[in-house]
Amino acid sequence: MWDRSGVPPEIATIETPELGDRTYAIFAGADAVVVDPQRDVDRVFALLSERGARLTHVVETHIHNDYVSGGPELSRLTGAVLVIPDGESVGYPRRLIADGERIQLGDAALVARHTPGHTATHMSYVLEAAGRPVAAFTGGSLLLGSVGRTDLSGPWITDRLSHLQHRSVRRLSDELPDGAAILPTHGFGSLCSAGFPVGAADTADALHQRAENPALLMDEDAFVARLVSGLDAFPRYYAYIGPRNREGAGTADLTLAAPSPARELVARASAGEWVVDLRERRAFAARHLVGCLAFELSDPLATYLGWLLPWGSPVSLIGASAADVAGARRALVRIGIEKIVAWGVSEGEHGEDPWADLATGSYPVVGFADLKPFIGAPGEVVVDVRLGSEWREAHLQGALHIPLHEVPDRVDEIPAGRVWAHCAAGYRASVAGSLLARAGREVMVVSDQFSSAIDAGLEITSTCD
Repeated sequence: MWDRSGVPPEIATIETPELGDRTYAIFAGADAVVVDPQRDVDRVFALLSERGARLTHVVETHIHNDYVSGGPELSRLTGAVLVIPDGESVGYPRRLIADGERIQLGDAALVARHTPGHTATHMSYVLEAAGRPVAAFTGGSLLLGSVGRTDLSGPWITDRLSHLQHRSVRRLSDELPDGAAILPTHGFGSLCSAGFPVGAADTADALHQRAENPALLMDEDAFVARLVSGLDAFPRYYAYIGPRNREGAGTADLTLAAPSPARELVARASAGEWVVDLRERRAFAARHLVGCLAFELSDPLATYLGWLLPWGSPVSLIGASAADVAGARRALVRIGIEKIVAWGVSEGEHGEDPWADLATGSYPVVGFADLKPFIGAPGEVVVDVRLGSEWREAHLQGALHIPLHEVPDRVDEIPAGRVWAHCAAGYRASVAGSLLARAGREVMVVSDQFSSAIDAGLEITSTCD
């Protein structure tokens, strides 16, 4: 039963910084409700065990595009009721919930609020305790300093959803007292959020959002114009995640088979398969197996590998340790990449070199100051692999713009010569450098903050209005 002592339910957060998302667990008494769970449900079970709680409901704000939901699996394993927005058709047992309906939980309740915008059926949930709203689980609707992007359902409905998004967040704001917590699923680096770089934009209560969030400060038409103009490309794996979540994913396999010999990894790379090296970008640049690709094991891994990898292709992983490979496997399972066919490590258990008799490559990692003497010189090509919105805001004079996700298909467009790849901080440049090296190009990877280009005296231009 839920706690009837008048103490508000407790809310715990499960962070997934790799995707910029959050899952929430609501605890009161011996019962718990989970909102927007990720695929690796063992994290939820660990939290339930720690609190000694029983899961009664799994609540989804919307059918997600950026990760595979663990909702159906949690429901199957625990018997908890799976709740999804009315209007969605899915292939597993669920309770459809409509605007205004309540999930009564002892003295507390979750009240559904239809908040279309991020998706047409999107539902937010207002948590009431002692008859008063204390928090709102806003999914991809009202975010901290922003809103969820409105273009994932297709260009034919983006404008309509953008107008609805403005009205939805206004409706939520009008309902909430100043101190109510705003608890979105997206918006912590997720590409499901629309970028609005204003103020601090990170204070998670209604009062501060009313003072900081553009959707609550701008009139509808101005907001929609700004929102739509700022939308940029999103990872292509999103197209596969929505349908997967409507079908319902089974148990996530996080185990690893036995490691593979290094020669097998080389053979796979030579055959054109994706062999992904997870080591720090400078370690990869200093020495790597020829044909392998650099996707450093850090927060952007799943987003960019999922974006570039041809969907359904086999993947092999190389890490500095087995633990690193296991961490990457978990990150990739969250977005539906499960076909890990081989893996290995860069150093033997006793310090031996598993690559001693194999062909390896290397290339320099530099900063913008190193680039300055060469920019514009014959035979030197600068390629900016950032997104279009970043390029329009500011870019190096004379650079060629090819967003990272387009590099594999546009290598032939890059003029002959030595290629200096750069992005905003170095991660995407490292990936691009490895793709270009695999294509036989001479590479210089600029692993540096873009702001350092100004400090280095490089000429910056803009195409923004």
